[in-house]
Amino acid sequence: MAVILENRSLGEEMYLLRAQYEGKAEPGQFFMLRSAGSFPLLSRPLSIFDVQDDSITFLYKVIGEGTKEFSRLSQGMELELYGPFGKGFDLIPEGRNIALVGGGMGTAPLFYTAKRIRELSPDKEITLYLGFQKESAVVDVFKELNLPLIFNFGGYVSEEVDYEKHDVIYTCGPEVMMRRVSHNGKEFGKPVYVSLEKHMACGVGACLGCTCKTKEGNKRVCKEGPVFPGEEVFYE
Repeated sequence: MAVILENRSLGEEMYLLRAQYEGKAEPGQFFMLRSAGSFPLLSRPLSIFDVQDDSITFLYKVIGEGTKEFSRLSQGMELELYGPFGKGFDLIPEGRNIALVGGGMGTAPLFYTAKRIRELSPDKEITLYLGFQKESAVVDVFKELNLPLIFNFGGYVSEEVDYEKHDVIYTCGPEVMMRRVSHNGKEFGKPVYVSLEKHMACGVGACLGCTCKTKEGNKRVCKEGPVFPGEEVFYE
């Protein structure tokens, strides 16, 4: 059990949930979360938004009964927290100029990814490209990173990216967006790594509910992913 320290509403049914946590976790990994009550039965996978010395933060949006239950949680209540799971982003990427491209809730893993790359490699140039259907308070949270930010509201953030400029590109968000980013990156000869989002029941690879098709056969997003080379999953 983890004690909730904060469950802050950002508007538009989006929340930042911060809970006590003193373990290790890497950007791009995820946890399985469940409110301490008996409902819902299955845990929900959430990407890591941020990790501090004694806490971990998740960004989520209310889209069903499970996340609705999360929104009712308040400071001092308890949460079942399992993880971390999965393979995250490479924190020491080749090249000096890094692009992080996120759409909607796919922006969640990019905050901690940008933070850790900067901590480990202060000489890297990091640019964040964030897309939302409309203006979002999440943008203000990302501004705390003090990194170059380019926003797109209601359009295609994939078209904002300077593919020629960047040496490597990390992306997470709607599949159509990631497919565009992967395709455009390939045209410019730039490696693209995508973080896939799938429905999950267990988080450890046992249920096979998050299987995805790759060039090398089917793989489990929770175990072999969620981060894959773009050309491995968007090859058709």
